[in-house]
Amino acid sequence: MPRHKTWSNSCAEQLLWGMPFSASPVPQRETFIVHARAHVVVALEASRRHNVPVVLVSAPGAVRTGGAGWWREIIAQGRAAVPGTDSLSILDCADESGMALAAIREGVEAIALKAPAPTLERVKDIAEQSEVAILDIAWAGALDLGASNDPQADSENHLAKGIGAVANPRALG
Repeated sequence: MPRHKTWSNSCAEQLLWGMPFSASPVPQRETFIVHARAHVVVALEASRRHNVPVVLVSAPGAVRTGGAGWWREIIAQGRAAVPGTDSLSILDCADESGMALAAIREGVEAIALKAPAPTLERVKDIAEQSEVAILDIAWAGALDLGASNDPQADSENHLAKGIGAVANPRALG
């Protein structure tokens, strides 16, 4: 199955945190916690409308509840429904190194894993060979679409605030 993009760990980390890895700076990415294909579609539609790259992250520890195959598919189906968007997806594996290895085998784009240093280094080696990034998730500031009564409006507002779209009270004179 073709992937959306191939990310090296260092490239993905630089893109995620907006650090330049070439001559031109990389735009900031807004983060969405998605729980279903519909959330992926809503976040990507807002991303396309605002021309803002986004990070789609699973709920904490979602590798245990949904699994890697489920995650890979909701991301793939969401991207197919809204093609041409700039997004990075991260499946949270919590402290489950065995589940993280399963996610790598399943071909997810990136994972987050909290594990002791020796375990994390072994998993990183395997991930690099499989072109899967291991990244930290910036939970602070992420919009959890599972907690939203109106995911579409909340997604629009989340991206609008991220690009500085604030009303100017002096605009009318």
